[in-house]
Amino acid sequence: MNTDLSHCVKKAREGDADAFAELYSTVYKELYHIALVNLKNQHDASDVVSDTVLEAYSSIKKLRDENAFKAWIIRILTVKIKRKQREYIKSRDYQTDLDDLENENSVEQEKAGEINYGGLEIMEEFRKLNEDERLVLSLSVVSGYTSEEIAKATGLSANTVRSKAARAKIKLKKMLEER
Repeated sequence: MNTDLSHCVKKAREGDADAFAELYSTVYKELYHIALVNLKNQHDASDVVSDTVLEAYSSIKKLRDENAFKAWIIRILTVKIKRKQREYIKSRDYQTDLDDLENENSVEQEKAGEINYGGLEIMEEFRKLNEDERLVLSLSVVSGYTSEEIAKATGLSANTVRSKAARAKIKLKKMLEER
């Protein structure tokens, strides 16, 4: 993290709401994209990100390492995503909003020339992966985090992250080949 962001974290920890708003502006799109890829519903993704930001704002004083802000807030997000996924499993009454994901991806690609998922087929198969596989792949492939960064964010070991990512990639490739 650069010194400007470290300075913002320090000021936010001291109660400066503007500094926290600046931090938020640096991570919002990424938080939303991770939530959308994993929850597949624009409304739920927005809610989870909002809950994440509120929790981060109220507990930023507990953040010890100013350079760990991004990993810390992603950790909060992943806990909230998993909680929402458990709600889905309990209710079994949710709709996949694949169009939201495609539209968000297209807008992001146009703006930044970023990630290309390779179309609807990949997204359909990606949706079939289990929660952990989707989370690890979205953090590694989609957001570009290292296994060590994902480990910090998810509470898994780096080796487990690498194993899950490798197995998920193989599984995704096999599903695409069987189409």
